[in-house]
Amino acid sequence: MRGFCLSVAMVLVLAAGQASAAGIDLSKPYGNKSGCINKNGQKVYAEDMLLLTDTDLITVASACTFTDKQAKLDGSLTIKAQCEAEGEDGQSPAEFTVKHSPKNAKKLVITDEDGNVMGEVSRCR
Repeated sequence: MRGFCLSVAMVLVLAAGQASAAGIDLSKPYGNKSGCINKNGQKVYAEDMLLLTDTDLITVASACTFTDKQAKLDGSLTIKAQCEAEGEDGQSPAEFTVKHSPKNAKKLVITDEDGNVMGEVSRCR
């Protein structure tokens, strides 16, 4: 009986972790102000542009297409991508982490594989 209760508890913990990880919904784009302005194509040039969609991460100098997304138990999303940088030929692999902002749960924070914060984005309207 004790083993059964432990199994049920483990399933509930895993389900709760997956539910919070599933909380990052990229079905609608996220961006900073200039990223959201450019969500339907380049309209303005801005050094700080950051746009996150279900399939891409776009900055002023690079465009990354996602190859894999993994929801983590802590609620974050790890994304592997192939990126093209402005002025360079070919693509290179990259990895990003997306998690809810500790200051505002409606915003997302994007960090690169070295842990550097690329920026904070909100759902585009």
